[in-house]
Amino acid sequence: MPGFDSKRFSLSIAERAGVVSFLTALLLLFLYPRLSVIPLAGFLLLCAVASFFPRFGFYLPTINRGKSGKKAVAITFDDGPDPKTTPEVLRLLQRHGIAATFFVTGKKATEHPGLVKEILLHGHAIGNHTYAHDHRAFLRSSKFLIREIESAQNTLGEFGIRPLAFRSPAGITSPRLRQALKKMNLYHVAYSCRAMDGGNRWIWNLSKRILKRIRPDDIILLHDIKPKKDSLFPYWLKEIELILLGIEEEGLAVLPLSDIIQRPVMLTRATPSPSAVNDRTSIG
Repeated sequence: MPGFDSKRFSLSIAERAGVVSFLTALLLLFLYPRLSVIPLAGFLLLCAVASFFPRFGFYLPTINRGKSGKKAVAITFDDGPDPKTTPEVLRLLQRHGIAATFFVTGKKATEHPGLVKEILLHGHAIGNHTYAHDHRAFLRSSKFLIREIESAQNTLGEFGIRPLAFRSPAGITSPRLRQALKKMNLYHVAYSCRAMDGGNRWIWNLSKRILKRIRPDDIILLHDIKPKKDSLFPYWLKEIELILLGIEEEGLAVLPLSDIIQRPVMLTRATPSPSAVNDRTSIG
């Protein structure tokens, strides 16, 4: 007879909060009927707010920072690849000898396949960032959400890789996401250090906003998409370099995300198992 799998039957924080709210409302219904609606209303409000704060892991387990114990951080880029910015980012990372992780969308990977190949050939890792970066996907049906994630996974599979790490657009989560990721054997990675740049819409003092809060084992969130004005591109690129220089001045190393979180970010065709790969792996 198979043993009991506690992980399989474990409840999320949202589910536990829902049970407590329901039981509290039920108790109040008998004691103070007029107050019984309060815990339920509070639970609904909590659900709405929690969707935008992935680091609390309300709906699903989320990796927010590393556990390497080293004086090091990981750098991640979202929303690309972009034909204007990604090549320059790759050159900058190569110059500093840094391996990053790019959470790319399936749509842009389809539009710019050469850039995806360049990311891999430079020794970086790639994560799943949905197909179309549609924030509303988390409010739609489970079937739609699964299709968004699965389409990106299939697209990236054409490059000989299978991402294991997923990052939701803008960090938005929902009850449906947990089951969708479980179905595709993906885990959710968020971040612990960001500049609130709005997808490179607000880039002034980007480096200062990152460097003033950086800590060992941080997962840094940046974007490799062009700023809202082409004229701001040189400034943005300089800010990215200032971040890399500032990290070094802080006495911190930049390690691959897999080293920081101590689990593989992606697999390649030549990879036999998750335990045998890290995000420096390139296409064979």
